[in-house]
Amino acid sequence: MNSPDVVVIGGGIAGASVARELAASRSVLLLESEPELARHSTARSAATYIPGHGTDVMRALIVASGPRFAALAEELDAPPLLLPREVLWVAVDDAGERSLAAMLAERAGEPFAPVQISAEEAERRCRAIAPGAVRAAASTESAADVDTDALHQAYVRGLRARGGTVRTSAPTTSVTRRGDGWRVEAGGETVDTALVVDAAGAWADVVAGMAAVPRIGLVPHRRTIAMARVPDPARLRGPVRSPMVCEASDTFYFKAEADDLLLSPGDETPVEPGDARPDELDVALGLERVEAVTKLGLRSVRTSWAGLRSFVPDRRPVVGEWPEHPGFAFVAGQGGSGIETAPALSALAAAVLTGEPVPADIAVDAATLAPTRL
Repeated sequence: MNSPDVVVIGGGIAGASVARELAASRSVLLLESEPELARHSTARSAATYIPGHGTDVMRALIVASGPRFAALAEELDAPPLLLPREVLWVAVDDAGERSLAAMLAERAGEPFAPVQISAEEAERRCRAIAPGAVRAAASTESAADVDTDALHQAYVRGLRARGGTVRTSAPTTSVTRRGDGWRVEAGGETVDTALVVDAAGAWADVVAGMAAVPRIGLVPHRRTIAMARVPDPARLRGPVRSPMVCEASDTFYFKAEADDLLLSPGDETPVEPGDARPDELDVALGLERVEAVTKLGLRSVRTSWAGLRSFVPDRRPVVGEWPEHPGFAFVAGQGGSGIETAPALSALAAAVLTGEPVPADIAVDAATLAPTRL
């Protein structure tokens, strides 16, 4: 391997996007331990872009990412990356009504904030909702599905076009301080670099431990998704695309995918970083909760999978380095929003790591993402 300016560890959406941004002014090597890129969380996402959800910082990053998706598609010769799909937030019990009211109050006045609608209007917009199953509802009409594969491939293509290099089947085995920089051993080879970017997702603290750098307290959480068979797919169709439906307390969500229903029980089970597998009880719970609100006759699934959503305690991303360990930087902790925030977060991270101003369209104070806040 050569001695690039930057080594990015992790080939998911975080690593690919920040590597491409950094390659505009630096030589970059992207390392991925698996034989293929984006095998874990990136490939197992529900692939949605939902303005107005998440923490305050996440909401700002999502809003800033919206126009950037279109710009990326044009610049990187990709197909349209967002396909509009309304999101309905619903409450089906007392806890859900409290959560929905709190959400609407907290986000009031923000760009693309959810707008309250009647339960009857929610039923009209989504024929999959059973009559009388919903007590209260709100809508995010600016939401969309994300073409995750196209987005990730575009970033990798853009990285290579800027002279960047990608190495797969190259697990990082050692990161050590060497003079003013770092020495990384990966895939049986050694490379020296001025900057290591730890974008290893659920493994970010593992990589930090290799480098004898303080951890950020990242905890991976398993999230289960299943594709359920729908006996009467006609209820999934209408004059417009059927909305995605999210319970306001995050106890389930679902959306139509052709004649099937993608669904999740909204589980967040703390686990060690690894190749996540769905739990049969979580799959059954998801079916039960979604059947209760749809009465679609859901009894079985075609397939199920699980991904990892990794958070630090305040559920904000971590971007930057510990002052005592210059040249080792984190881009981690995106939770379940790594894809929908990638355009803005990668641009912000590249600015932080190169000492440039954060782009004016990204209304986030970089200091609020620094590991020193933890």
